Amino acid sequence: MTLQEKKAAVIEDFSMYDEWLDKYEYLIELGKNLEPFPDEKKTDDRLIKGCQSRVWLDVREDKGKLYFSADSDAVITKGIISLLVSVYSGESAEEIAEDDFAFLESIGLRENLSPTRAGGLVSMVDTIRTLAKNGR
Repeated sequence: MTLQEKKAAVIEDFSMYDEWLDKYEYLIELGKNLEPFPDEKKTDDRLIKGCQSRVWLDVREDKGKLYFSADSDAVITKGIISLLVSVYSGESAEEIAEDDFAFLESIGLRENLSPTRAGGLVSMVDTIRTLAKNGR
């Protein structure tokens, strides 16, 4: 699936829910489906700065594509990082670095988060972009 197709699928998935409470439940479910993140990777250099809760993000490069893994100690935040990992894993660094992440606005995520969680979302996006711009 292309990056555009993955983003379109997320928008479609979120459009199935009318209430934000249901969308939060969906985010929580996404977090539960996140691949297990090894404790030995929960290091300070993998912590995303600017998040109220702790969010770890790891990246590896394989054949020109970046693959992300992540974890968080908060359920909604874990769902948010899971959403980002599912969309951007397997994409090229260039494609990620050039992406506008506008699908997040399309699903209304930022405006329906508390100010601290919205700030954390910005930090997650910035970290993913930075890793992509640096080629990992």
